[in-house]
Parts: sequence; structure tokens; C-alpha cells
Amino acid sequence: MVLSDCEAGTALKIDLANYDDSQHTSDILALMDEYARDPFGGGEPLSDHCRSSLLPALRDFPGAFSVLAYRGERAVGLINCFTGFSTFLCKPLVNIHDVIVSETARSLGVCTAMLDFLAKEAKKRGCCKLTLEVLQKNYTAQAAYLKTGFKPYTLDEEQGQAEFWQRYL
Repeated sequence: MVLSDCEAGTALKIDLANYDDSQHTSDILALMDEYARDPFGGGEPLSDHCRSSLLPALRDFPGAFSVLAYRGERAVGLINCFTGFSTFLCKPLVNIHDVIVSETARSLGVCTAMLDFLAKEAKKRGCCKLTLEVLQKNYTAQAAYLKTGFKPYTLDEEQGQAEFWQRYL
């Protein structure tokens, strides 16, 4: 557990989520739903299937873990992570799949505090880097990520930046 000062002067409590703790699971689902309803999260509520299956699936998925941030008793931030592997560095990495800061806590340093906590946790796990995806027009998130040391992925500037693509199955 890390206590960090929030820019609003309220202490943040940041820790790894426990997928078997009912308060943590409730807070994860509430934050995921808030994110899903946001235009940057797709603009739709979290599906009934996700509401009932997400936490058991995360608990059972190898390498999955989450970081929760609290202001007082209220959950205000969530990062969902998955351990991966860097073939070029021959070490594990952490892929950040979701970064959520509740609308009421934005611009208070929650994202920075969670990412700093996560970087320390990843180092403890022997990881070589953190990776994430960000929408091209999510300038607020991009600024937060740049502030904490992230940058677009390139191996060779002449070859350009890597892009995130997907194929549904």
C-alpha cells in the first residue's frame, strides 16, 4: 500500500487489488462501467456478461493484476494489467490494458500516482518496461503518460511509430 498526496490535498491510498475482496470487486466493476460509458471507453455501459464474468476471469487469468486508488473510502482510479514478455530484452513486461480515473478525481494526480506505483511493482516483478495503448485523440491521457515517462514506441525513427491493430475472432 502506498499513500500519496493528491494535488487536491487529500491522501491517495494505492494498492494491488484483491480479486477475492468484495469491496475491491465492486469498485473495479463501478470504475470499469464509468470508463465504458465514456466516449474514450466506447460510450456504452459495461455488458451484463462483463459484470458477471470479469472478476472471476481476471482472478483466473495468469499474469493479470489490477491497481486501485482510493481518496478516503472512495475508489477513484483503476489500472488493469497483464504480464507479457519482451523478446528483444528477454524479460517480462507489464501491459497496461485499462487506465481509469473517475471523472470526479481527474486532474488531481491520481493517474501519475497509480503509474508510479505500477512502475515500482513492475520492477519488483523483474519487468523491463510498461506498455499501453492510447487513442490518437485522447490528448489528456497522452499528456499524463508523457508526464510519467511514456513515449510513442519506435525502434527506428525512419520506420515510424508502432501502431496498435486488432482482429476480432
